[in-house]
Amino acid sequence: MHTDTERCVRAVQSKDARFDGVFFTAVLTTGIYCRPSCPGVPPKVKNMEFHPSAASCQRAGFRACKRCRPDTTPGSPAWNARADAVARAMRLIQDGVVDREGVPGLAARLGYSTRQIERQLLAELGAGPLALARAQRAQTARLLVETTPMPMARIAFAAGFSSIRTFNDTVREVFALTPGELRARAARGPAAGPPTPGVISLRLPFRAPLAPSNLFGHLAATAVPGVEEWRDGAYRRTLSLPYGHGIVALTPKPDHIACRLSLTDPRDLTVAISRCRWMLDLDADPVAVDDRLRADPLLAPLVDKEPGRRVPRTVDAAEFAVRAVLGQQVSTAAARTHAGRLVAAHGTPIDDPEGGLTHLFPGPEALAGLDPESLALPRSRRTTLLTLVRGLADGELRLDVDSDWEKARAQLMALPGFGPWTTEVVAMRALGDPDAFLPGDLGVRRAAQNLGLPSTPAALTARAAQWRPWRAYAVQYLWATDSHPINSLPV
Repeated sequence: MHTDTERCVRAVQSKDARFDGVFFTAVLTTGIYCRPSCPGVPPKVKNMEFHPSAASCQRAGFRACKRCRPDTTPGSPAWNARADAVARAMRLIQDGVVDREGVPGLAARLGYSTRQIERQLLAELGAGPLALARAQRAQTARLLVETTPMPMARIAFAAGFSSIRTFNDTVREVFALTPGELRARAARGPAAGPPTPGVISLRLPFRAPLAPSNLFGHLAATAVPGVEEWRDGAYRRTLSLPYGHGIVALTPKPDHIACRLSLTDPRDLTVAISRCRWMLDLDADPVAVDDRLRADPLLAPLVDKEPGRRVPRTVDAAEFAVRAVLGQQVSTAAARTHAGRLVAAHGTPIDDPEGGLTHLFPGPEALAGLDPESLALPRSRRTTLLTLVRGLADGELRLDVDSDWEKARAQLMALPGFGPWTTEVVAMRALGDPDAFLPGDLGVRRAAQNLGLPSTPAALTARAAQWRPWRAYAVQYLWATDSHPINSLPV
């Protein structure tokens, strides 16, 4: 996109927010970089330079605009719609892998040399993995400076900086303000009420439109007791994180998602935000998705009725795979009951002063050795569950944001008890494949028949070829024709 100068200029001159995060505008005369929708007067075309990432702008010596705050834009939708090495690398960087494992760790996960990864990222994003991680650390630092009373020294290390001096230099270079000046500017903004000790409040941006009904309705209706809940208009859940655990409350607002995070270790902030954005599919491009689906005259009325549907995902792929097995051939209520029992018996207890959350969902290691006779499941499903968690625990099966979608499908289909439905629902909601499709799902088939679409799996798959690469979103629109609680916000 950033190489199409004419298209970028049109987006900047029309202040088109759909392109925020897709590319960035660097202004040669001022030395700043902006989002395309910056409310300031657009610069002259000869003074514009376009970059594919904020890190690329910073690497070229530009600082972030203080007015439009380009560092707070939604992420590029490309990283969630692609499965190549660059997209997988970006998802891992957003999940904090470079900060925790370094560039060698990133390369090892992807099966490439560090030189290959650096070359590919530089060619497509104008910055290598260290620069991309540095830009993310700067944004994390800004959030902590502006939204918490934490001392600057603690913020520096929580954001992933190796020293206070590096923290100070980076903040000054990226934002043209010292950390103290950033905090002072935030204090002069609109009053937000006294901060709650230990709680970080922030806004998660998204590209409009966003339909919250199926997104939050699905999460609330399938909530595992003790791990998730809907309380006071917010979806709340516990988070297992690299350095500790957390609790997040997410509330849909007209132009953002309000996010309240309580973390046992502030170093987990970047990862927690990334996982919440992933779960809510906030970096999607709803206009591109809906335009493709609207081209089918039988889907168009569904899209026009409530555009901007997202795919409700998960914060932990392994957790969702376990839950998918527990939900095989049973009702939503029964699946919640089975998962709740598993959590109560094997999850790690936590305290929740603001609600009713009690546990972290147990990881594969905690479940690998459980007694199959303790599971109130049919014998075949016990075998499926134990085979799954043992494969995850010993590393033979990897389900993560960087997973190769087709390889993961093949591995899942090889497990006993895993058929097309379970495999595709994991690909859709755990791995984030936007083209995952469930032609055999009862709700999808019923909706297809009512709309006049083919209702047999083979015929529906053939018809759905025109919806690619967004068939997972088509599933959301088809499911929405039902009156099931997953399709509406809780009262």
